[in-house]
Amino acid sequence: MENFLSLISFGPGGWGELILAGTWMTIRLALATVPFGLVLGFLVALAKLSERKWLSFIGEAYTTIFRGLPELLTLFIIYYGGQMLLQKAVGLVSDARVEVSSFAAGMIALGMVFAAYSSEAFVGAFRAIGRGQFEAGDALGLSRLKTWILVILPQLIRLALPAIGNLWLVLLKDTSLVSVIALTDLLRQTSIIVGVTKMAFPFFGLACLIYLSLSLISSVGIGALERRFGRGFGERVSK
Repeated sequence: MENFLSLISFGPGGWGELILAGTWMTIRLALATVPFGLVLGFLVALAKLSERKWLSFIGEAYTTIFRGLPELLTLFIIYYGGQMLLQKAVGLVSDARVEVSSFAAGMIALGMVFAAYSSEAFVGAFRAIGRGQFEAGDALGLSRLKTWILVILPQLIRLALPAIGNLWLVLLKDTSLVSVIALTDLLRQTSIIVGVTKMAFPFFGLACLIYLSLSLISSVGIGALERRFGRGFGERVSK
């Protein structure tokens, strides 16, 4: 036990700094992915609800594809396929070598998958609100933009938040997939440490505890957000 504690300490002979750096990379990747995934998911939801059939078809096709593909395969397609496409595009005007950032590829790939699932949450929330809310805004003399900001978005967030919260917890775990494209997240750093120390169970067990801690902290934060956005609606929200 003392030997393991010395191995996870900070400073010479310890791997604490590497573990901390991997944990921070995991958190950064998840936090960077969520805004991208939410915005894209919101746009996909609008497309699916559009009265234009071609837009609706694109939205449905998007969710079908990215909900059907394994996340790891999506990551490979974005990382390697995106690099090939960029290289060909740059090759038209220059001989420069193009390298895609592992962080950017991971964020885009996970964000596209996140968007496919979050779009379903937004569609359900939109349908629960109903067209009457827009008509009420018009009756009060509100512009369409003010109706969106003051009337629709608060309700949309409240209704979609439980599903979005669950997707965030899934995303935290899915960030471990980026270790296969050499991004130094928590899982990759742990794998490096295990390769050097040959102590698989203690270090992978520590990684499990870190992921579990991040999930528990997130659950508390999500619960607080649900209570915050649920105020004033006369509904009981989860604690």
